[in-house]
Amino acid sequence: MITLKQLRYLGALAEHRHFGKAAEACAVTQPALSMQIRELEKDLGVDLVERRPGEAMLTEVGSEVVRRAEHVLAAARDLADFARHSGRLLTGRLRLGVIPTLAPYMLPQILPALQQRFPDARVELRETQTRNLIEELARGLLDAVLLALPIEQAELETLTLFEDPFLLAVPAAEARAARVTVDARDIDPRRLILLEEGHCLRDQALAFCGARIETAAGLGTSGLGTSGLGTSGLGATSLSTVMQMVANGYGITLLPRIALPVEARDARVKVLRFRAPAPARQIGLAWRRTSPRKADFAALAKIVREQFAA
Repeated sequence: MITLKQLRYLGALAEHRHFGKAAEACAVTQPALSMQIRELEKDLGVDLVERRPGEAMLTEVGSEVVRRAEHVLAAARDLADFARHSGRLLTGRLRLGVIPTLAPYMLPQILPALQQRFPDARVELRETQTRNLIEELARGLLDAVLLALPIEQAELETLTLFEDPFLLAVPAAEARAARVTVDARDIDPRRLILLEEGHCLRDQALAFCGARIETAAGLGTSGLGTSGLGTSGLGATSLSTVMQMVANGYGITLLPRIALPVEARDARVKVLRFRAPAPARQIGLAWRRTSPRKADFAALAKIVREQFAA
């Protein structure tokens, strides 16, 4: 009979592609893990793993079994959550994912409020890019995720929390003669500094600026940032790094308003507002549709809105 333990072991082997490393990740001995996977193959009547010296590769059937097993394991976790948290709000473990362009600015306010109101909640944080968070959420490795919307995942449910407008950060020396408000057409694409590939903030900035920037680049512009070094090929892993580049005159960037108190304290940086309609991102909370903890997520959403909704 197939067991959840066998499915977990197979998933670990798929991730690590090595029996020893998979066993270590599951906190069992290698022979124990290998025996369970052999039993699973016997029960199913197929080979799931192609065993090579120093490496383990899943067969085509093995890959499909792992894909289906992820849903089974996520449902099992949801079942356990239902039993543990039934009738009690935000108690026990809450595995919360947060994207890097939110975590440093939201968590210092959310976590104390959460601890004060729900002292029995034990928050475990995971900060990484949106793609990874969505994958881990769908697999049941996370309970909920704070991120920028929209996301297109049929198995996930989302709730909009607040709107986070974008501002334009420029070197203070360049802003003295600039207007108080700006338009995307004022941006020189050669000076725009963005986060590296994979960050949703990069995609959102390009989506807003794209068409107008292309027009400005084709026609030439006398807007902000036309006198410096071209930096369109640069990318950074954090907003703090981007803002240091702006402070030192290497370019300009779009800055979410939520990051303003932390990232715009340098006097060498000037922050300008966009003309209406100003660009903005929608910040939301996501969870699996099958999760039994929707009341917990509603309570968490209420705390976030109290702290950040205008």
